[in-house]
Amino acid sequence: MSDPTDTTDANGTTDANGTTDANGTNGAAEAGEAGGPAQTPGDGAGGRRVRVVLVDDHRMFRTGVQAEIGQTEQTGVEVVGEAADVDQAVTVITATRPEVVLLDVHLPGGGGVEVLRRCAPLMADAERPVRFLALSVSDAAEDVIGVIRGGARGYVTKTITGADLVNSIFRVQEGDAVFSPRLAGFVLDAFASTDAPPVDEDLDRLTQREREVLRLIARGYAYKEIAKQLFISVKTVESHVSAVLRKLQLSNRHELTRWATARRLV
Repeated sequence: MSDPTDTTDANGTTDANGTTDANGTNGAAEAGEAGGPAQTPGDGAGGRRVRVVLVDDHRMFRTGVQAEIGQTEQTGVEVVGEAADVDQAVTVITATRPEVVLLDVHLPGGGGVEVLRRCAPLMADAERPVRFLALSVSDAAEDVIGVIRGGARGYVTKTITGADLVNSIFRVQEGDAVFSPRLAGFVLDAFASTDAPPVDEDLDRLTQREREVLRLIARGYAYKEIAKQLFISVKTVESHVSAVLRKLQLSNRHELTRWATARRLV
């Protein structure tokens, strides 16, 4: 869900109206444990520097990540731009030419895969390659495999700590591949197989957001918990659940859970 108040200027930065509360919850809490900006071991950043663009459609999450990793003297990370949808992302990345892009998988305008497709020439630049690290709430195999096939150098979930995120950014800048522990298996399994994955026509009827809601419902989350995790309203969650049930021709969340479990989506 994009933030209608989000704006990006010509230099690829956004107005700083996003806030975090005194306990460091919302986006900052998902990015890592609160308690001050993340620091790499040693004296500050040890002279290392990396220019980063944040691409995520939730303003509060971007604000939290910026607060957690963006203290350049301590972390070595300089956030040079932000974007909330595919078009903004391509514009900002092209204008700023960062070393690393932190890319959400689910974005208005086509998702992270579309950003990767449109930025393919920048990734292929031998002199100044732009590298992508997916940072998403989703830990679904199809999301991980999709962005890796699109050219991302790694995939970490939003439960990552600030210090680990900084370390992952530098590793991607240096050309390494970085994954949250259990996600690496998805990639190994996918690329070890010579067969294309089967197409699930029922699943293809769902939007990316509907798939997110489907997984969380199948895992037993209440509507309020889903709304909080996805930064959307309870009413929007209810609308997505109704759409999923209608498209899959199911009657209730119990049938939905069985459907998702049978397809190993949980």
